[in-house]
Amino acid sequence: MNQEEQWLLPDGVEEVLPERARAIEQLRRRALDLYQSWGYELVYPPLIEFLESLLNGAGRDLERDTFKITDQLSGRLMGVRADMTPQVARIDAHSLRRNAPTRLCYCSTALRARPTQVGGTRLPYQLGVELFGHAGGDSDLEVILLMGETLALAGANDKVVLDLGHVGIFRALVDACDLDAAAQATLEDIYLRKARTELTRFLDGQALPEAAARALAALPFLDGDTGVFAQARGLLADFPDATRALADLERLVSVLAERGLDVHLDLGELRGYHYHTGCVFAAYLPGDSEPPAATITSVKCSAGRARPPASVPT
Repeated sequence: MNQEEQWLLPDGVEEVLPERARAIEQLRRRALDLYQSWGYELVYPPLIEFLESLLNGAGRDLERDTFKITDQLSGRLMGVRADMTPQVARIDAHSLRRNAPTRLCYCSTALRARPTQVGGTRLPYQLGVELFGHAGGDSDLEVILLMGETLALAGANDKVVLDLGHVGIFRALVDACDLDAAAQATLEDIYLRKARTELTRFLDGQALPEAAARALAALPFLDGDTGVFAQARGLLADFPDATRALADLERLVSVLAERGLDVHLDLGELRGYHYHTGCVFAAYLPGDSEPPAATITSVKCSAGRARPPASVPT
Protein backbone atom coordinates (compact mmCIF):
# COMPACT_ATOMS: atom_id res chain seq x y z
CA MET A 1 0.00 0.00 0.00
CA ASN A 2 1.46 3.35 -1.01
CA GLN A 3 1.23 6.47 1.14
CA GLU A 4 -1.67 7.94 -0.83
CA GLU A 5 -3.77 4.79 -0.41
CA GLN A 6 -2.93 4.70 3.28
CA TRP A 7 -4.83 7.93 3.89
CA LEU A 8 -7.75 7.14 1.57
CA LEU A 9 -11.16 7.39 3.24
CA PRO A 10 -14.02 4.94 2.56
CA ASP A 11 -16.68 5.89 0.01
CA GLY A 12 -19.26 8.17 1.56
CA VAL A 13 -16.96 9.16 4.43
CA GLU A 14 -15.44 12.62 4.38
CA GLU A 15 -13.48 15.02 6.52
CA VAL A 16 -15.07 18.32 7.50
CA LEU A 17 -12.47 21.03 7.11
CA PRO A 18 -12.40 24.36 8.98
CA GLU A 19 -14.56 26.56 6.74
CA ARG A 20 -17.29 23.94 6.39
CA ALA A 21 -17.04 22.92 10.04
CA ARG A 22 -17.55 26.54 11.06
CA ALA A 23 -20.66 26.79 8.89
CA ILE A 24 -22.10 23.60 10.40
CA GLU A 25 -21.41 24.73 13.94
CA GLN A 26 -22.97 28.14 13.33
CA LEU A 27 -26.07 26.47 11.90
CA ARG A 28 -26.24 24.08 14.86
CA ARG A 29 -26.14 26.91 17.40
CA ARG A 30 -28.68 29.06 15.59
CA ALA A 31 -31.04 26.17 14.93
CA LEU A 32 -31.00 24.86 18.50
CA ASP A 33 -31.65 28.38 19.79
CA LEU A 34 -34.58 28.59 17.38
CA TYR A 35 -35.98 25.26 18.56
CA GLN A 36 -35.64 26.26 22.20
CA SER A 37 -37.58 29.45 21.50
CA TRP A 38 -40.40 27.24 20.15
CA GLY A 39 -40.40 25.09 23.30
CA TYR A 40 -38.33 22.13 22.08
CA GLU A 41 -35.99 20.41 24.56
CA LEU A 42 -32.60 19.06 23.53
CA VAL A 43 -31.79 15.34 23.88
CA TYR A 44 -28.68 13.30 23.04
CA PRO A 45 -29.50 9.69 22.08
CA PRO A 46 -26.59 7.23 22.40
CA LEU A 47 -24.40 6.60 19.36
CA ILE A 48 -24.57 2.80 19.83
CA GLU A 49 -27.16 0.50 21.38
CA PHE A 50 -27.89 -3.19 21.64
CA LEU A 51 -29.29 -4.16 18.27
CA GLU A 52 -32.64 -5.48 19.53
CA SER A 53 -33.30 -2.10 21.15
CA LEU A 54 -32.05 0.01 18.26
CA LEU A 55 -34.10 -1.88 15.67
CA ASN A 56 -37.23 -2.40 17.77
CA GLY A 57 -40.49 -0.78 16.76
CA ALA A 58 -39.88 2.30 14.62
CA GLY A 59 -36.21 1.48 14.11
CA ARG A 60 -36.78 -1.75 12.19
CA ASP A 61 -37.07 0.23 8.96
CA LEU A 62 -33.35 0.97 9.28
CA GLU A 63 -32.03 -2.59 9.59
CA ARG A 64 -30.30 -2.63 6.19
CA ASP A 65 -28.70 0.77 6.84
CA THR A 66 -27.35 -0.11 10.29
CA PHE A 67 -23.73 -1.04 10.98
CA LYS A 68 -23.50 -4.01 13.38
CA ILE A 69 -20.66 -4.61 15.82
CA THR A 70 -20.04 -7.00 18.71
CA ASP A 71 -19.86 -5.51 22.20
CA GLN A 72 -16.51 -6.57 23.69
CA LEU A 73 -17.93 -6.38 27.22
CA SER A 74 -21.12 -8.42 26.89
CA GLY A 75 -20.61 -10.32 23.65
CA ARG A 76 -24.00 -9.05 22.44
CA LEU A 77 -24.62 -7.57 19.00
CA MET A 78 -24.80 -3.78 18.90
CA GLY A 79 -25.71 -1.27 16.21
CA VAL A 80 -24.53 2.22 15.36
CA ARG A 81 -27.53 4.47 14.83
CA ALA A 82 -28.41 5.14 11.20
CA ASP A 83 -31.06 7.72 12.07
CA MET A 84 -31.91 9.52 15.30
CA THR A 85 -35.69 9.84 14.93
CA PRO A 86 -36.59 6.33 16.20
CA GLN A 87 -34.24 6.83 19.15
CA VAL A 88 -35.97 10.08 20.07
CA ALA A 89 -39.34 8.32 19.80
CA ARG A 90 -38.08 5.72 22.26
CA ILE A 91 -36.83 8.41 24.65
CA ASP A 92 -40.30 9.93 24.67
CA ALA A 93 -42.00 6.58 25.26
CA HIS A 94 -39.57 4.89 27.67
CA SER A 95 -37.70 7.62 29.51
CA LEU A 96 -39.99 10.64 29.67
CA ARG A 97 -43.46 9.03 29.65
CA ARG A 98 -45.25 12.36 29.78
CA ASN A 99 -49.01 12.70 29.63
CA ALA A 100 -48.79 15.99 27.76
CA PRO A 101 -47.39 16.86 24.32
CA THR A 102 -43.60 16.58 24.24
CA ARG A 103 -41.34 18.64 22.00
CA LEU A 104 -37.81 17.30 21.54
CA CYS A 105 -34.90 18.36 19.35
CA TYR A 106 -31.55 16.77 18.58
CA CYS A 107 -28.32 17.44 16.73
CA SER A 108 -25.52 14.93 16.21
CA THR A 109 -23.99 12.49 13.73
CA ALA A 110 -25.33 9.17 12.46
CA LEU A 111 -23.71 6.40 10.43
CA ARG A 112 -25.33 4.62 7.51
CA ALA A 113 -24.15 1.40 5.90
CA ARG A 114 -24.93 2.96 2.52
CA PRO A 115 -25.64 6.51 1.31
CA THR A 116 -29.23 7.55 0.67
CA GLN A 117 -28.24 8.75 -2.81
CA VAL A 118 -25.38 8.15 -5.24
CA GLY A 119 -22.34 10.10 -4.13
CA GLY A 120 -23.97 11.03 -0.82
CA THR A 121 -22.52 10.86 2.64
CA ARG A 122 -22.76 7.92 5.01
CA LEU A 123 -22.11 10.23 7.96
CA PRO A 124 -25.11 12.61 8.02
CA TYR A 125 -25.07 15.30 10.67
CA GLN A 126 -28.67 15.27 11.78
CA LEU A 127 -30.52 18.29 13.03
CA GLY A 128 -34.22 17.99 13.78
CA VAL A 129 -37.30 18.17 15.95
CA GLU A 130 -40.06 15.77 16.90
CA LEU A 131 -43.47 16.53 18.40
CA PHE A 132 -45.13 13.69 20.33
CA GLY A 133 -48.49 13.30 22.00
CA HIS A 134 -50.61 15.65 19.91
CA ALA A 135 -52.78 14.70 16.95
CA GLY A 136 -54.14 17.10 14.41
CA GLY A 137 -53.31 19.69 11.83
CA ASP A 138 -52.00 22.25 14.31
CA SER A 139 -49.04 20.08 15.23
CA ASP A 140 -48.34 19.23 11.58
CA LEU A 141 -48.42 22.92 10.71
CA GLU A 142 -46.09 23.81 13.59
CA VAL A 143 -43.42 21.35 12.57
CA ILE A 144 -43.67 22.21 8.86
CA LEU A 145 -43.25 25.91 9.61
CA LEU A 146 -40.30 25.16 11.89
CA MET A 147 -38.73 23.06 9.12
CA GLY A 148 -39.10 26.05 6.81
CA GLU A 149 -37.32 28.31 9.27
CA THR A 150 -34.53 25.74 9.63
CA LEU A 151 -34.03 25.59 5.87
CA ALA A 152 -33.89 29.37 5.75
CA LEU A 153 -31.17 29.33 8.42
CA ALA A 154 -29.27 26.77 6.34
CA GLY A 155 -29.32 29.04 3.31
CA ALA A 156 -32.09 27.42 1.26
CA ASN A 157 -33.33 30.70 -0.13
CA ASP A 158 -34.81 29.28 -3.33
CA LYS A 159 -38.49 28.45 -3.54
CA VAL A 160 -39.05 25.35 -1.42
CA VAL A 161 -41.66 22.80 -2.51
CA LEU A 162 -43.30 20.70 0.20
CA ASP A 163 -44.02 17.06 -0.57
CA LEU A 164 -46.95 15.94 1.59
CA GLY A 165 -48.66 12.65 2.31
CA HIS A 166 -50.60 11.00 5.14
CA VAL A 167 -49.73 7.53 6.42
CA GLY A 168 -53.22 7.17 7.91
CA ILE A 169 -54.62 6.54 4.43
CA PHE A 170 -52.43 3.51 3.79
CA ARG A 171 -52.88 2.26 7.35
CA ALA A 172 -56.68 2.36 7.04
CA LEU A 173 -56.59 0.37 3.80
CA VAL A 174 -54.22 -2.24 5.23
CA ASP A 175 -56.41 -2.63 8.33
CA ALA A 176 -59.41 -3.26 6.10
CA CYS A 177 -57.55 -6.06 4.30
CA ASP A 178 -56.44 -7.96 7.43
CA LEU A 179 -53.00 -8.67 5.94
CA ASP A 180 -50.51 -10.65 7.99
CA ALA A 181 -47.19 -9.07 9.00
CA ALA A 182 -45.20 -10.59 6.14
CA ALA A 183 -47.68 -9.50 3.47
CA GLN A 184 -47.87 -6.02 4.93
CA ALA A 185 -44.07 -5.71 4.94
CA THR A 186 -43.97 -6.77 1.29
CA LEU A 187 -46.61 -4.22 0.38
CA GLU A 188 -44.77 -1.45 2.25
CA ASP A 189 -41.58 -2.24 0.35
CA ILE A 190 -43.41 -2.15 -2.98
CA TYR A 191 -44.95 1.21 -2.08
CA LEU A 192 -41.60 2.71 -1.11
CA ARG A 193 -40.21 1.70 -4.50
CA LYS A 194 -43.44 2.52 -6.38
CA ALA A 195 -43.00 -0.73 -8.32
CA ARG A 196 -46.19 -0.86 -10.36
CA THR A 197 -45.72 -4.33 -11.87
CA GLU A 198 -44.84 -5.88 -8.51
CA LEU A 199 -47.82 -4.17 -6.92
CA THR A 200 -50.21 -5.62 -9.51
CA ARG A 201 -48.75 -9.08 -9.04
CA PHE A 202 -48.95 -8.82 -5.24
CA LEU A 203 -52.57 -7.65 -5.21
CA ASP A 204 -53.60 -10.34 -7.70
CA GLY A 205 -52.19 -12.94 -5.32
CA GLN A 206 -54.21 -11.73 -2.32
CA ALA A 207 -57.87 -12.36 -1.55
CA LEU A 208 -58.69 -8.71 -0.88
CA PRO A 209 -62.01 -6.82 -0.89
CA GLU A 210 -62.46 -5.34 -4.33
CA ALA A 211 -62.68 -1.73 -3.13
CA ALA A 212 -59.54 -2.08 -1.01
CA ALA A 213 -57.57 -3.73 -3.81
CA ARG A 214 -58.59 -0.96 -6.21
CA ALA A 215 -57.56 1.75 -3.74
CA LEU A 216 -54.24 0.07 -2.88
CA ALA A 217 -53.42 -0.28 -6.58
CA ALA A 218 -53.96 3.42 -7.23
CA LEU A 219 -52.63 5.02 -4.03
CA PRO A 220 -48.86 5.05 -4.80
CA PHE A 221 -49.54 6.89 -8.04
CA LEU A 222 -51.88 9.55 -6.67
CA ASP A 223 -49.42 12.40 -6.70
CA GLY A 224 -49.43 15.92 -8.03
CA ASP A 225 -51.44 19.02 -7.21
CA THR A 226 -54.68 19.31 -5.26
CA GLY A 227 -56.53 17.62 -8.12
CA VAL A 228 -55.57 14.25 -6.62
CA PHE A 229 -57.96 14.88 -3.73
CA ALA A 230 -60.99 14.40 -5.97
CA GLN A 231 -59.61 11.11 -7.31
CA ALA A 232 -58.78 9.91 -3.80
CA ARG A 233 -62.20 10.73 -2.37
CA GLY A 234 -63.84 8.39 -4.87
CA LEU A 235 -61.40 5.56 -4.18
CA LEU A 236 -61.59 5.89 -0.39
CA ALA A 237 -65.35 6.38 0.01
CA ASP A 238 -65.78 2.94 1.64
CA PHE A 239 -63.05 3.53 4.24
CA PRO A 240 -64.02 6.10 6.92
CA ASP A 241 -60.59 6.24 8.59
CA ALA A 242 -58.87 6.84 5.27
CA THR A 243 -61.44 9.50 4.37
CA ARG A 244 -60.80 11.30 7.66
CA ALA A 245 -57.04 11.21 7.05
CA LEU A 246 -57.58 12.62 3.57
CA ALA A 247 -59.76 15.41 4.98
CA ASP A 248 -57.05 16.27 7.54
CA LEU A 249 -54.52 16.52 4.74
CA GLU A 250 -56.83 18.73 2.67
CA ARG A 251 -57.25 21.14 5.57
CA LEU A 252 -53.49 21.32 6.10
CA VAL A 253 -52.83 21.95 2.41
CA SER A 254 -55.41 24.75 2.44
CA VAL A 255 -53.65 26.48 5.34
CA LEU A 256 -50.24 26.09 3.72
CA ALA A 257 -51.57 27.50 0.45
CA GLU A 258 -52.85 30.57 2.32
CA ARG A 259 -49.29 31.09 3.55
CA GLY A 260 -47.96 31.00 -0.01
CA LEU A 261 -46.22 27.62 0.23
CA ASP A 262 -45.96 25.39 -2.83
CA VAL A 263 -47.25 21.88 -2.15
CA HIS A 264 -46.83 18.61 -4.02
CA LEU A 265 -49.00 15.70 -2.87
CA ASP A 266 -47.95 12.07 -2.73
CA LEU A 267 -50.70 10.01 -1.11
CA GLY A 268 -48.65 6.81 -1.24
CA GLU A 269 -45.67 8.23 0.65
CA LEU A 270 -44.68 5.92 3.52
CA ARG A 271 -41.43 7.39 4.87
CA GLY A 272 -41.52 7.00 8.62
CA TYR A 273 -44.63 4.83 8.38
CA HIS A 274 -43.84 2.86 11.54
CA TYR A 275 -43.49 5.90 13.79
CA HIS A 276 -45.58 8.65 12.20
CA THR A 277 -49.31 8.76 12.77
CA GLY A 278 -50.42 11.49 10.42
CA CYS A 279 -48.95 13.80 7.83
CA VAL A 280 -45.49 13.01 6.46
CA PHE A 281 -43.53 15.57 4.52
CA ALA A 282 -40.24 16.54 2.94
CA ALA A 283 -38.94 19.77 1.42
CA TYR A 284 -37.38 20.03 -2.04
CA LEU A 285 -35.77 22.74 -4.11
CA PRO A 286 -36.90 23.01 -7.75
CA GLY A 287 -35.13 20.43 -9.90
CA ASP A 288 -33.81 18.35 -7.00
CA SER A 289 -34.72 14.68 -6.57
CA GLU A 290 -33.65 14.57 -2.91
CA PRO A 291 -34.61 16.84 -0.01
CA PRO A 292 -32.13 19.75 0.04
CA ALA A 293 -31.58 19.37 3.77
CA ALA A 294 -29.67 16.17 3.08
CA THR A 295 -26.90 18.11 1.35
CA ILE A 296 -26.73 21.54 2.96
CA THR A 297 -23.28 21.68 4.59
CA SER A 298 -23.53 17.93 5.25
CA VAL A 299 -26.51 18.43 7.55
CA LYS A 300 -29.61 16.24 7.37
CA CYS A 301 -32.49 18.33 8.71
CA SER A 302 -35.39 16.29 10.02
CA ALA A 303 -38.75 17.35 11.33
CA GLY A 304 -41.77 15.28 12.08
CA ARG A 305 -44.82 14.62 14.21
CA ALA A 306 -44.17 11.14 15.46
CA ARG A 307 -45.57 8.48 17.74
CA PRO A 308 -43.63 6.13 20.06
CA PRO A 309 -42.88 2.57 18.95
CA ALA A 310 -46.03 0.48 18.80
CA SER A 311 -44.66 -2.00 21.36
CA VAL A 312 -44.55 0.66 24.08
CA PRO A 313 -47.75 1.46 26.03
CA THR A 314 -48.58 5.15 26.10
